[in-house]
Amino acid sequence: MLTSPPAGRPSADRFLKVFLAFVSLVLATLVWILGLVDSFGKPSVAPALSLEQKELSLLAQPNIPEPLRPLVVGKDPAASLLDTLRVTPLDRLDDRQILLFTALEQDETYRASLRQVTIGQPELIPLQQALLGNEGPEQGRSELLALAPDPLIRRVVCSALGGSSADCVDSAQASAAARRLVFSEVFPLAALILGGLLLVRHGWLLLRRRLPSWPPLVSAPLSPLDMVLLVAGGFVVLGEVLVPLLIAPFTTWVSRGLSPALMQGLTVLVGYAALAVPPLLILRQQLSQCDQEAPPSGGWLQWQARPISSALLQGARGWLMVMPPVVLSGWLVSRWIGDQGGSNPLLEIVLNSRDPLALALLAITAVVLAPLFEETIFRGVLLPVLGRFLGRVGSVLVSALVFAIAHLSIGELPPLLVLGVGLALLRLSTGRLFPCVVMHSLWNGVTFLNLLLLGA
Repeated sequence: MLTSPPAGRPSADRFLKVFLAFVSLVLATLVWILGLVDSFGKPSVAPALSLEQKELSLLAQPNIPEPLRPLVVGKDPAASLLDTLRVTPLDRLDDRQILLFTALEQDETYRASLRQVTIGQPELIPLQQALLGNEGPEQGRSELLALAPDPLIRRVVCSALGGSSADCVDSAQASAAARRLVFSEVFPLAALILGGLLLVRHGWLLLRRRLPSWPPLVSAPLSPLDMVLLVAGGFVVLGEVLVPLLIAPFTTWVSRGLSPALMQGLTVLVGYAALAVPPLLILRQQLSQCDQEAPPSGGWLQWQARPISSALLQGARGWLMVMPPVVLSGWLVSRWIGDQGGSNPLLEIVLNSRDPLALALLAITAVVLAPLFEETIFRGVLLPVLGRFLGRVGSVLVSALVFAIAHLSIGELPPLLVLGVGLALLRLSTGRLFPCVVMHSLWNGVTFLNLLLLGA
């Protein structure tokens, strides 16, 4: 015989839900505040990227046609690189950058400071002594150049030791650097121009009222309380705090005997996959309580991957159109406020890694796992649920802000906020989630590829 639930049970469950949501929100707020404050003290990857770009420009310079040099590598890439090295704290420079600085620097004030720097790799000390003019073992130029760790160091050291341009320039290395440089500069520039044109066209159609109307916003019948439990409880407290503590012994055991680079790649992949488990389980439980007899076409999350061609086109167009405002916001922040540090540590790992398998693991994390998980949470559920209570404008702004803060990078907060707005608008304008995944994957993938080109 069926019986009714005990009196007062629903109210008790409601109280427990509210209590858990409140605790989760407090803890998540604390975690995010501490994370953002901590990011102030973390080095930004932006200076490293700028340095890599200028090193690549100097290496590529001999194989760039002279009429194009001012446009591609600047007026004087050696002077530009030297200026960057001068403003970088010496303790932030590695051994090869110290050698590069020493080979390029002619000012005695800076050279005096460089004489106080000790290189960590003993095999490079004779090279440093020769560049500084110190007394050391008698070695010929060819023997010293054999100690240089890479083509750029060999070139600038060769010039500093009196070698001619013909002797110092490796044409094959310069050609390879020129191809990497052109692709890393021309492709983003072309994307920016095309994205700007698409934005102008979009604005014109908007003024003419010729844009198609947006589809109705489909939302799972969940409450803001459910979103607090999902994002604050599942994503932050369980995913970002508890899960890393639980899986740390597992990742340590799995990565035993691996190279440092491969260990990093595996740790990032396993860590991110594990982080996604609690919020996805909570989301599954929440959606299972919705009406399963009459779900909307496309499901509660509105994936609607098919037709694939239109999803790919919408995602690519969204990526192009969001590039100009994201780049502009980053430039304005750096110009008005300066470098605040705290960039995504994954960027620096990619920039410094040379292990193909490690890079593959990092690529899977950045290009596949992150877009799938983050779009499911932020644009699949959070945005439409907030839309029922805050309207479209409010839901776009709040979901984008939560998305930006969740990355715990104070230096990237404004660009991520703009990116989140772009992803939210794509979700609302198409009524589909899958184009957002495509757009997010393109953003991460192009960034990843550019880092590979600079760090190769």
